[in-house]
Amino acid sequence: MDNRREPADIEELLDRIEAGSADRSHVSIGEMMDSVGRRTFGPVVLMVGLILVTPLSGMPGMPTLMGLLTLLTLGQVLIGRKHFWLPDWLVQRQVPRQKLVQGLELLRPPARRIDRLIRPRLTMLVKGFGLYVMAMACMVIAVVMPATEIVPFSASIAGLALMTFGLAMISKDGLLALFAWAIALIGPVMLVRNFSG
Repeated sequence: MDNRREPADIEELLDRIEAGSADRSHVSIGEMMDSVGRRTFGPVVLMVGLILVTPLSGMPGMPTLMGLLTLLTLGQVLIGRKHFWLPDWLVQRQVPRQKLVQGLELLRPPARRIDRLIRPRLTMLVKGFGLYVMAMACMVIAVVMPATEIVPFSASIAGLALMTFGLAMISKDGLLALFAWAIALIGPVMLVRNFSG
């Protein structure tokens, strides 16, 4: 499996993470990043989103760690760094492989359906300034991620937005980017209404 190129879709990203974690009881965040590729931030954002929509998001501190990973990665990419640096304590954080694989398997059926729908279109929304604005939106989501530790379901909504942004980046699908923006903007409103009602 060639990790020098971006994964083409969600299912390939799931395959890479699962293959990269084979033959071990725990897998680190750094190992998952090596599996999906560290050269561009689309796969990293997609990976973070996938983790947050699985049961792994329920692990104490996981949403905050994923927010920090997103913030550090995108921040360095936006200032022009070719390779990004992350602290050892973050990349060495491990999760049980069994939980990881269970989460990945839950995602496979919807991933196949979504992958059949994505394709390059409205690419002006995912290139140049459009890509920059998407990266900024992901950073805003990352900043508020610690708050999702105490608000039920909010980590999953944030994860869905990040996953969709990441997939739009790697697939160059501007229509998907619009859907990601809708989740990012409507999700918090729905949560506020649920709690105020």
